[in-house]
Amino acid sequence: MKTIFYNLIIFFLLLVLSEIVLGYWFTKDNFGIHMRKERNKNWYTVSKFNNKEYKFYYKRNFYGFRGEEFNPKEVKILWEGGSTSAQRYTPEELTIVGQLNKRFKSDSTNIKIFNAGRDGKSLRGIIYDFKHWFTKIKNFQPEFVIILLGLNERTLAQDVDEKLFDASVQEGKIDRIKDYFKNNSFFYSEYREVANKYFPKQTDGYFLDSKKLYSNFEYIDYEKAKNLKRGVSKENQKLLVQLEKRLLILKKKFRLSKIRPLIITQVEYNGLYDQKLFLINEKIKEFSENNNWPILKLDELITMEPYDFYDHAHTTPEGSERISNIIYPFLKEILNKN
Repeated sequence: MKTIFYNLIIFFLLLVLSEIVLGYWFTKDNFGIHMRKERNKNWYTVSKFNNKEYKFYYKRNFYGFRGEEFNPKEVKILWEGGSTSAQRYTPEELTIVGQLNKRFKSDSTNIKIFNAGRDGKSLRGIIYDFKHWFTKIKNFQPEFVIILLGLNERTLAQDVDEKLFDASVQEGKIDRIKDYFKNNSFFYSEYREVANKYFPKQTDGYFLDSKKLYSNFEYIDYEKAKNLKRGVSKENQKLLVQLEKRLLILKKKFRLSKIRPLIITQVEYNGLYDQKLFLINEKIKEFSENNNWPILKLDELITMEPYDFYDHAHTTPEGSERISNIIYPFLKEILNKN
């Protein structure tokens, strides 16, 4: 009996020692309680857009980026934004970033974009990324960040718990303790690798009825939106003030990180019907031009078609292709120049 007891103690001590030596517990750049929900995912997913079914694996790598593993030294160009950037329910090669990378590769350019999009993220969340996420990645020194901005920035002036949308940690204390363990444990990391390879989680996308979405459809392009006689409410004024404050904070982050931004404005399924989105885009353009940030005014360049979106904000593969076709020539010129 004593032999079994001593063997168990030795086994336990070896287990703890292995964790200390092989785990991430004492490295200064460990993720701590941050980003656990976004790391080491390989989910088998079935989605359906415009009566076409897509089966694929939704992957987020060790560092929390969408896609396969990479060497952080290779990352020179980031893509930032919320769910319209992450495109959770779209096969990676059919996302906006995936289609851009495919075109860069076919043009034999030495350009690759790495997707840091995360569901629900606004300017607030992008600021957090430069504090809690990117600083945790060793040898990570991107030179350029492309930011898809507009849709999620409509929440900046609302009385909304930002943890629900932008924070990279879970709310509950017990959940945070669990995440700290999962982020730092060597054995849990090994378990996740095996589970992802042989027992991937299965998920299905939930999508609105596009026929209902596009009933009585009217697209408001930039010229129409500009000519609409709509006053600016106090709420919208407050929103624009908050937007500029966040942009100023982000500007400081870029300066400290020695990273150059490139901004892309956004549209919804019905264009710029929402005045908040129109005003946000205009403020972003003004700020970018005043600070010499390159900006692609997608809201002025594009007219989306019916069924390019599967809900108010998220594009189908056809919509993503339309956006990538519009912005690719501009991105290629700007990125090659820089």
